[in-house]
Amino acid sequence: MNYTINQIAKITNAKIIGDKELLIKNIAFDSRTIYSTKNTAFIAINTHKNSGEKFIESAIDKGINIIISENHYSQFEDITWIIVENSVMFLQKLAKFHFENSHIKSVGITGSNGKTILKEWLYQCLWNEFPTVKSPKSYNSQIGLPLSLLQINDSHKLGIFEVGISEPFEMEKQENIFHPQIGLLTHIGTAHLANFKSEEELIDEKIKLFKNSEVIIYNGNNPLVDKKIRELYSSKKLISYGFKDHNQVFYKNSISKNEDIVVQYLDEEISFPVHQRDEATLSNALALITVLKELGVETQKIIEKINALKAVEMRLEAIEGIKDNIIINDSFNLDLDSLKTALQFLNEYNKPKKSLVLTDIIGVNANSKELYEEVSDLVNEQRFDYVFLIGVEIIQFSALFKSKTFTFIDTKELIESKNLNEIKNQIILLKGARKFEIEKLKDILELRKHDTVLEINLNAILHNINYHKSLLRSSTKMMAMVKANAYGLGSYEISEFLQHHHIDYLGVAFVDEGVELRKKGITVPIIVMNPEQHSYEAVIEYNLEPEIYSFRVLELFYEALQKSGYDKKYPVHIKLETGMHRLGFKDHELNQLSNVLANKNLKVQSIFSHLSSSDIPDEREFTLNQLKTFEKNSAYLIEKLGYTPIRHILNSSGITNYTDHQQDMVRIGIGMLGESSDSEIQKQLRSVVSFKTVISQISVVENGESVGYSRRFKAEKPTKIATIPVGYADGIPRLIGNQIGNVGISKTLAPIVGSVCMDMMMINVDHIPNVKEGDTVTIFNAKPSLKEFASYCKTITYEVLTSISPRVKRIYIKD
Repeated sequence: MNYTINQIAKITNAKIIGDKELLIKNIAFDSRTIYSTKNTAFIAINTHKNSGEKFIESAIDKGINIIISENHYSQFEDITWIIVENSVMFLQKLAKFHFENSHIKSVGITGSNGKTILKEWLYQCLWNEFPTVKSPKSYNSQIGLPLSLLQINDSHKLGIFEVGISEPFEMEKQENIFHPQIGLLTHIGTAHLANFKSEEELIDEKIKLFKNSEVIIYNGNNPLVDKKIRELYSSKKLISYGFKDHNQVFYKNSISKNEDIVVQYLDEEISFPVHQRDEATLSNALALITVLKELGVETQKIIEKINALKAVEMRLEAIEGIKDNIIINDSFNLDLDSLKTALQFLNEYNKPKKSLVLTDIIGVNANSKELYEEVSDLVNEQRFDYVFLIGVEIIQFSALFKSKTFTFIDTKELIESKNLNEIKNQIILLKGARKFEIEKLKDILELRKHDTVLEINLNAILHNINYHKSLLRSSTKMMAMVKANAYGLGSYEISEFLQHHHIDYLGVAFVDEGVELRKKGITVPIIVMNPEQHSYEAVIEYNLEPEIYSFRVLELFYEALQKSGYDKKYPVHIKLETGMHRLGFKDHELNQLSNVLANKNLKVQSIFSHLSSSDIPDEREFTLNQLKTFEKNSAYLIEKLGYTPIRHILNSSGITNYTDHQQDMVRIGIGMLGESSDSEIQKQLRSVVSFKTVISQISVVENGESVGYSRRFKAEKPTKIATIPVGYADGIPRLIGNQIGNVGISKTLAPIVGSVCMDMMMINVDHIPNVKEGDTVTIFNAKPSLKEFASYCKTITYEVLTSISPRVKRIYIKD
């Protein structure tokens, strides 16, 4: 993309206020992740749930001087405005014009699963055949697709773009913007099926993308897909692939045997080795071969490219480092897109100091000087304290980098220099091509070396929050509970992420938790749900907002407030007792409460209560009575106060089961972590937490021999037993030993045998083929799930999570 504002206005019928000749090369839509302001415009996207216009000031503060908006705000001086009727339609219109005037060959990928993997694989195989552009990350929505298309420039000959939909009638809009010459339909699964009447309706919607395609390549294993495409598009070139031999592209031999795979492609046989033989990978491989053949790549080259394919790592991970550093490890791949993504992720942290380790960019078909000029421009805008460059090529351009810059031929030389050991209280981004093995730097810089880790997927948290928000009015606020170290996940890291994504309130149990968050830079309002009387001074000093649940607490807090000299109305939150009988003011106390509050320098920020049984269907009548009591009592108190505080009573299960009672705010806790008592809701949520370790040793225990303390397991035949370095000091209860609990290896459950030790436990792996020392073991995530693991432990998911020891390394990932 490379247009003047005047050109854009003519293309889209927009109105200009300001300099018409300014150049736009990039459009940013999220003020939080702006990593470059050069030739960048910020578009304020308005949806029925949110208005991007409230973030215009934030974008301008970051240095943006071109704003695309539906409204003009004259208080911002020296800003050029592009005023549009509808921000999303503007983006789509501009993208359509840009695509149709690019004249590139295009591949459009849609389906339920596999879109991003196939896009990345195709790019790996094709970048050195044609100058190729692709969707960044998973940009495939009504907004993401236009932004992807706007990346096309004059040098590109091929474009590979994902196209996603989640509701009926969306694909027609997508196809209007982007009409690929080659259409690729991946597996049709259950993703977004909840928004369609039937699988048939979902298929009908997906295949609208191919209306103007010349070739359609599709997964023909689904008979309904095969039937629909053949009926609707019989005049086009159709190629089906799949495991069944009615397809034109299929596997001729058994995929389960440890031998080369043989693919029948039309009249040709293609044979090559495959190491990963799960169904999804093998299905994607068939699609990949078919597209490459259609683009004219020779068979021998295809085999070479498949053998050279790298795993697609679509994640960044953040870990706690030594010397109060945070390490962002993105050492999986490196190109311009992934560098921009990493810089966006970096901007989600508010540490004032930061450093970068960056290697040569390998496998990019570009002029080196132009490439590293663009790289240095991006890096310089971040104002790193230190930049460490690794590689023969990049160090030739070290003068382009404005930070204090160090150069090294390889990673070993950087390690030996010990430069990184001097960095304190910074965020350190490790960004490199795989061949440089800069993950070795992570091993040196990380605080905890334990092989047992708790992985927390931040994007999954955001997905779960957004799902719950989708059930609410756009005006309803949300408070996230981060008490008990955010249920064991890390209160600061989770709070930092939620603050970045504009959560309205955070909730902690005790003052110390809130103080720690304030000390680390969390500025969102924080409610303390159980403020102890000796901590009131800290409440006031750190601008925390206490729950008030009795007259004793009210008087003690007000006394502390007077002693502090605080002269404004201090925000407090009034807890009402509605049937749980834990804490709160009762009906007969409300008149006295309103009189006491009227004479104190306090502002009731919110009135709330707590549901005891919103997750239990049989207790619906009781819960409705609680809601009725809260409605009545809070309304009475509001009338007495003479103003309207925020009201909130719904917890995670309340949001999904009693949405009509959402009031002004809701509180999310376990729902944010992807857990629901409702099986249908559970399908809509993403798993957040993965507890993993590795196999330390595998031994064969002979018939009659025993395992572990007290000889509680005795082998009845020669049995393979694996020892893993996790035990009850890590949060694994002893009661799940002796074949009560299981762990997962290669998606197969392995029973825990013998007694769980303090730092180790043993598992039976006799039934798992090819298992070896060093293999990953899943304590819980998908198999077994967190719920299943809690069931082994005869407890609830909350207790499982909060029991995981601090010595277990937490890794925060974005996929």
